[in-house]
Order: sequence, then structure tokens, then C-alpha cells
Amino acid sequence: MTNEEIREEIIDILEDIAPDEEMDDLDDEKSFRDQLELDSMDFLDIVMELRKRHRVQIPEEDYSHLASMATTVAYLEPKMRDIAKN
Repeated sequence: MTNEEIREEIIDILEDIAPDEEMDDLDDEKSFRDQLELDSMDFLDIVMELRKRHRVQIPEEDYSHLASMATTVAYLEPKMRDIAKN
């Protein structure tokens, strides 16, 4: 997957988890928590959706890499590089 495809996938997951949030104005450099009303369970849902949809394993010690869109895409890119978008 390309960086743009990964970003689109993360937005899709966020829209499922927080359907009332506006994703069009998402700032890739700002923390998800600063922009969206996500709690710790929502954050775990993101991790679980990535595992379910793409079999991507994210160890708990790496959760801090998923703070913003930019850091999430950078972290996931090598893990999802060989995954074809459906």
C-alpha cells in the first residue's frame, strides 16, 4: 500500500469508530486526540481494526507511534508495503 492508501484506510477506520467526527479537516501533524474525541477504547479499536483488516500486529510499546496521521502512516508504511488494496 502507498502512503496515500494507508492514510485513506486510517480515515476509513476512524470514520467507523467516530462516525460523528469530521475527517475532511484532519491535520496530519496534529494528534488524533487533539482533533477528535477519541478515548483509550477508541484507540484500541483502531489497533484492532488494523489487525482484523490487514493482519498488522502493533505491539503495545509502539502505540505512541500512532498519535497523529503522519506518525501512523510512517509507522505503518513498512508493515503494509506489500499489502494490496482491495
